[in-house]
Amino acid sequence: MTDVAIIFSASVFFSVVAVGLILRLSHKKSWYDHVGGRKIHNGHIPRLGGVGFAAIFIIIAAIISFSTRKTEYTLRFLPCLFALIITLVYGVWDDFRPMVSWHKLLLQFAASLCVIIPGYTFRRIVYFDAGLLSNLGWLGYPITCLWLVGLANATNFIDGVDGLAGGLSAIIAFFFSYIFFSFAETPSAELFCISLGGVMLGFLVFNLPLPKAKIFMGDSGSQFLGFALGMLPLLEEHDTIAALPVPYAAALLAIPLFDIIAAIWRRLRDGRRLDSPDMGHIHHKLMNIGFSAGNVDAILYALQIMLGVLVCISIKLPGIFSLVVLGIAYLIATAFFAVVHFWNRKINARKREESRLTIPTV
Repeated sequence: MTDVAIIFSASVFFSVVAVGLILRLSHKKSWYDHVGGRKIHNGHIPRLGGVGFAAIFIIIAAIISFSTRKTEYTLRFLPCLFALIITLVYGVWDDFRPMVSWHKLLLQFAASLCVIIPGYTFRRIVYFDAGLLSNLGWLGYPITCLWLVGLANATNFIDGVDGLAGGLSAIIAFFFSYIFFSFAETPSAELFCISLGGVMLGFLVFNLPLPKAKIFMGDSGSQFLGFALGMLPLLEEHDTIAALPVPYAAALLAIPLFDIIAAIWRRLRDGRRLDSPDMGHIHHKLMNIGFSAGNVDAILYALQIMLGVLVCISIKLPGIFSLVVLGIAYLIATAFFAVVHFWNRKINARKREESRLTIPTV
């Protein structure tokens, strides 16, 4: 527990310091996020906060890996550190000079290979023995690649309200740390999770909507954060329960995953490019319904905590009972997205009707 306290405290403290320095430098250099389009903020607000917390996480993750006194584990994890650096560097470039989408996609796949090649992949679909479902085999490689690339983009998509991506990520990271601590002998993975949660809390000091965010994480932060979250369930030291099966990890990350799946479906349905922006993400819908930024955060934080609790319960239960509870988690997430979708559609229909009935004055 001493190691956990030290890593957590160091992560929060140095994240606050690093993000604070980035904030001052951004104001000095006038590195501000642009206003308009899908943006819901006004004024000059820097967008490079992700550089601060990402750099601290990479440094602390390196310290954790080198302090394990297991040379084989340290060497195995080094490519993962390189993957995180790739994700951060191209993200910073993207913040200053927006990249072509397929260039980013190639770099995301390259970073994913750095994780997959050392053997950090999904291995199972369920915990208990279920024949073919017990072992993914070679399918673990493409599934893990899509998982990492998908989450890097999913977190980027959901980063549209102050404190939302950072807060959800902190909650997810802490649930992962609880899973590793309670159900597995994977101390290093637990510390990685604690560190990621800690640096996000440090960032949230400057990013919560009340009273107003002072800095955004930018694409460098959101894509890095999604990729790092995707790595967490893969960081087993040996084949224990720490190697989370795909459905359990996906349930814990259901909010960003459901949001990106809905976004892909909207764009395919409307015949638009997959990288075309829109105002149809879950936070946009909630704000269109009438919720404030703070309320959107509170609603989605509560949903995330509920999903995390259900995933932890499902891991503890045996056999079919585990799948029943896991199914409840998916059912709740699906019901939430469906209710918000139809509620938002009703609001839009009412607004169109009011606009149609409004007679312009001459």
